[in-house]
Amino acid sequence: MSKITLRPQKVSDAKRFYEILSNPNFTFFDIRPKSVADEIKWLRGNAKRQKENTGWNYAIIYGKETVGAIGVKINFHRKYIGELGYFIDEKYWGRGLASRAVKLAEAVCFKKLKLKRIEILMQPENKASEKVAVKNDYIKEGRLRGILRNRGGQMKDCYLYAKIKP
Repeated sequence: MSKITLRPQKVSDAKRFYEILSNPNFTFFDIRPKSVADEIKWLRGNAKRQKENTGWNYAIIYGKETVGAIGVKINFHRKYIGELGYFIDEKYWGRGLASRAVKLAEAVCFKKLKLKRIEILMQPENKASEKVAVKNDYIKEGRLRGILRNRGGQMKDCYLYAKIKP
């Protein structure tokens, strides 16, 4: 089994992320850049997000290949809470990569960023993401109604899973 690592995202990741995010089978991930140029623009904003401590984003590396991304968005009013989001290239689904990436990101969140709580939101139909949360010992706290806009523009419910700093 190849090793999973995280590294800060780079502008040079734009084409790869665009390819992954443009997959029509990504029905549960609501972000879809319109072009590689749009993805470059977003990636260039990472430095500002880090400086403001509003977001920390990493590429997920499997062996030597970029297979996805994971990031934490810091709560604006409660700087000790972060929300994890992640995506993996479809050809790597079902291999436990997201679970391993969450474990690595969690260490960054609790140790480097000094967060006290990490949340993961997922649509109830997204059984794979729910499995990632459960596998990493996140606790299901409830169902949030109409909290997420999906790719079709509809407001969807999400489960809220969370972990408190041990």
